Amino acid sequence: MSTDHEPSAPPAPLRVAIVGAGPAGLGLALLTTQRLPGAQVHLFDARPLDKDISGDPRTLALSLGSVQLLQRLKAWNEAAAQSIRQVHVSQAPPTLRHPVFGEAGQPVVSIHAHEQGVERLGAVLAYGQLVAPLQAAWLRHGEACPGQAFTRFGQPVAGIRAVGDEVEVDAGIAERFDLVVIAEGGVFAEQARKSLSHDYRQNAWVGTVSLDPASPPGVAYERFTRNGPLALLPLPPTAQQPRRAALVWCLPQEEDEVAGLTDAQRLTVINQQLPPGLPPLLGISPLKCFPLGLNAERSLVEGRVVRIGNAAQTLHPVAGQGLNLGLRDAYALVEALRQAQDRHPAAPLAAAVPQALQRVQWQRGPDRWSTILGTDFLARSFSWRWPALPALRGLGLAALQALPPVKKALARQMMFGRR
Repeated sequence: MSTDHEPSAPPAPLRVAIVGAGPAGLGLALLTTQRLPGAQVHLFDARPLDKDISGDPRTLALSLGSVQLLQRLKAWNEAAAQSIRQVHVSQAPPTLRHPVFGEAGQPVVSIHAHEQGVERLGAVLAYGQLVAPLQAAWLRHGEACPGQAFTRFGQPVAGIRAVGDEVEVDAGIAERFDLVVIAEGGVFAEQARKSLSHDYRQNAWVGTVSLDPASPPGVAYERFTRNGPLALLPLPPTAQQPRRAALVWCLPQEEDEVAGLTDAQRLTVINQQLPPGLPPLLGISPLKCFPLGLNAERSLVEGRVVRIGNAAQTLHPVAGQGLNLGLRDAYALVEALRQAQDRHPAAPLAAAVPQALQRVQWQRGPDRWSTILGTDFLARSFSWRWPALPALRGLGLAALQALPPVKKALARQMMFGRR
């Protein structure tokens, strides 16, 4: 009598829909297909596949952890990026002035990569130079694994709703998935308001500036002024501009007169606010204006729907952590699913999705909320006109510089998030 048994059928693949093919969505899609080879990933985006995005000049600041993740995904273009080797944070007058504060008696915090034992603290590059390699890597994977990676570009998602243990996605045709991730964020002014929302009544003017060739390379500057933060993020050199930087200039809307200024006047105002010792800026591009606010969900997870990146939290740019948070969200989600699969390799992964999402919610809380609350506090503080506030902020910077263990902890959080 034969005792042979038919081999058991493999578990049904996990069907994942990712809505939004920006950096966070593409990064998640690649991570999922690499770390969960049994999953089927459908990547939706409203833009057509043949649209050239490589020239999008918007600037992104990436932490070291984000750079390392993109390198593992084989979607990092080193030639298009400028490494950040030093972060220089200072406060413009009026503030307390004392020799203990350092240069010109003003409070300064300076974080160097070599002090932290790393080659760089992060990197800066254009949006198009990040998304184009990510998209190319995704398309290569789709060609190599046609049954795993599905590109659904040019298909805007009109609706998402829970149906039992599945989620229905309406992109012209209603389809059901085991898990849906919304990675389509946008900017504050264009978003529907989330659970936590606050209009800072500030504008961010963004563009590029030409630095003096004598300016040190690879330094990111953040200057706390009376009206808001002013940031210069180093950009890769060009033949015409051997030293250049992305400008993020934040101002209260009721005092914002930048629109009426000429380029020469804008340069004059900015140069008056730069840290002592930094050579004056030589040129400035046309600037774009974006209203700023906080717009965040209390929870990343709702049923079998997860939000990451700007879809979960849109932040003030003072800390430069928006995309970095989104990539850490993506990594945590894939790792939770992978661990669930490792624990029960013979079971359908779809059944473990709720438990994996609970793990993501718990695990991401400290990093997410410390970043949201810290950024919100800093952003709101520039609208307070308390006489002692600049002095207190200056003392905080001076204390941070004077306490190397605290500064190192801050640097590690900037590079890798709160762990």
